[in-house]
Amino acid sequence: MFQVVGKTNIDFIGKRYISFALSAVLIILGLVALIFVASGKAKLGIEFSGGTLIDGYFAQPVDIGQLRATMSENGYPDAVIQEAQREIPNSFVIRVKATAETGSKVAGQLVELIQENFPGNTFTLDSVDEVGPSVGQQLQSKARLAVLISLIGIMIYIWLRFDFRSGVAAAVSTFHDVLAVFGIMFILQKETNLLLITAILTLAGYSLTDKVVILDRIREDLKLYRKRGDFANLVNTAINEVLSRTIVTGTTVLLVLITLVFFGGEVLSDFALALFIGVLMGTYSSVFVASPLMVEWEKRSPKRFK
Repeated sequence: MFQVVGKTNIDFIGKRYISFALSAVLIILGLVALIFVASGKAKLGIEFSGGTLIDGYFAQPVDIGQLRATMSENGYPDAVIQEAQREIPNSFVIRVKATAETGSKVAGQLVELIQENFPGNTFTLDSVDEVGPSVGQQLQSKARLAVLISLIGIMIYIWLRFDFRSGVAAAVSTFHDVLAVFGIMFILQKETNLLLITAILTLAGYSLTDKVVILDRIREDLKLYRKRGDFANLVNTAINEVLSRTIVTGTTVLLVLITLVFFGGEVLSDFALALFIGVLMGTYSSVFVASPLMVEWEKRSPKRFK
């Protein structure tokens, strides 16, 4: 089997208190970000803060970059513009954040603005939808519930496949990944929207896969070396044995995501950035959070070598 790195003997577990300190900082940062999001003080997407969504089409093709620049230069710097995939060509969906004016009035202003900047290219308005603050609050609650359910599902799955301690370690480390992504995206002043929640849920699945590889190797090594050495050494051995596979998998995914970050356009770039950070955190937590947590638990309450 091809290996990026040869046989290693790195003492990952011996450095666990350093990683715990770093993880504590990431968790605190994530919790602060969640508090700002819950209080509405973070940079929220229209889905969470409320706003107006208009759907329409141009008579002739329009460069989406030029349309975004027009919106930004005329008082709508946070407008989200997407090409709509439907039968009518040159269709766009434009989202702007809530203002003191009604959705229909905002839509009228946007259409007027578009016509002034794209003369001779008629823009036909198909529909106008307004997302109120109460709807945004409901979406926030559902997003939090979705993340919570995914974490509980991860714990139950790992518990059934391995054991309870593994399930708790996997769930805690995945929660760590989620908070780390939230915190870093908050520091980078990125918008919290449904795309970010989608990235978080996708990350939870990837992070689980990465952790299963290490947990499976620990289980196999337990069968072979139960009577040799201590649990910390066994976990260290298991991590070193799958290190090459972890690096190859993570690097492959990161190369794809870094391409999307720079060339995926305005909508996909933030989504890809969240996944990029998440993959880094997921790989880190598999080695430096989930596995060390199991070692600490075993150290304080011996079970596996009894």
